[in-house]
Amino acid sequence: MIKNIKFIIIEDSASERMIIKRCEWANSNSLMSRYHDKEWGVPVHNDRKLFEFLILEGVQAGLAWLIVLKKRNNYRKAFDNFDVKKIAKYGNEKIKGLLSNEGVIRNRLKIEAAIQNAKAFLEIQKEFGSFDKYIWQFVNHKQIKNSWKSLKQIQPKTPESDAMSKDLKTRGFKFVGSTICYAFMQAVGMVNDHTIDCFRHKEV
Repeated sequence: MIKNIKFIIIEDSASERMIIKRCEWANSNSLMSRYHDKEWGVPVHNDRKLFEFLILEGVQAGLAWLIVLKKRNNYRKAFDNFDVKKIAKYGNEKIKGLLSNEGVIRNRLKIEAAIQNAKAFLEIQKEFGSFDKYIWQFVNHKQIKNSWKSLKQIQPKTPESDAMSKDLKTRGFKFVGSTICYAFMQAVGMVNDHTIDCFRHKEV
């Protein structure tokens, strides 16, 4: 496998070859590249999708994102396609089944956190009408558009992620430290952290 390729070559509608650059982190693996090109940084306002990313970012704690991406489809099957109402009702038998499921990260704390987060998620939906309305308030309901020249400039957390983390914790959420929250914000497009030389910077 060729790693650390900084450019991709595509063909436009006129079948002319064009060289386009990605964020450097997205070039190590084809799965990472597809995720970068299609999802990362695109604003998400669907509650189920927001819940999925919240859980997956929490699962990533201490792990590489690529590991989580490889197991993403397994998670969708194992966690009822991230149906928050169903997950909130998971009991001991379901937890035992998940702990024996090789397709997911078999960490009891992370599995139990997903269930607790589902319960807290439902409470937010009741209070705000949707999780979307609640979570986007931390960026005043508008994407923060950054203009980074390199990945080294991107910080692991921000005042916005600090505030989000603090509030989520008070509402009973687990695995929602500020760094995890900022990764979530990047994933669901609350911030645009594509570097300015990446072809996706202007698109999202």
